[in-house]
Amino acid sequence: MTTTWNISQLDHQTSDGFVYQVHWQATAVDGEHSASIYNTCSWSDGTPTVAYDQLTQETVLGWIWANGVDKDAVEASLAAQIEAQKNPTTATGVPWSNT
Repeated sequence: MTTTWNISQLDHQTSDGFVYQVHWQATAVDGEHSASIYNTCSWSDGTPTVAYDQLTQETVLGWIWANGVDKDAVEASLAAQIEAQKNPTTATGVPWSNT
């Protein structure tokens, strides 16, 4: 299984470039099965303090993991979703023909 983390958007103040909210997504792929989680992470004014034009995705990912996004738990949840796709415990339908 391969898991990819992506920052899709940064909400920031135009006056000083302060990033106050990050929109992130984690996607796991295992063969024909995939699962993803999209969420946000935010913090109060004043931290972190890296200039907006000097940010990298790696820096911002580090921020979210240090501020409440549990990387291991997210990846475990994605793995569980894929396992459920591979081995479903429920199904839908009817056992008769509707013709």
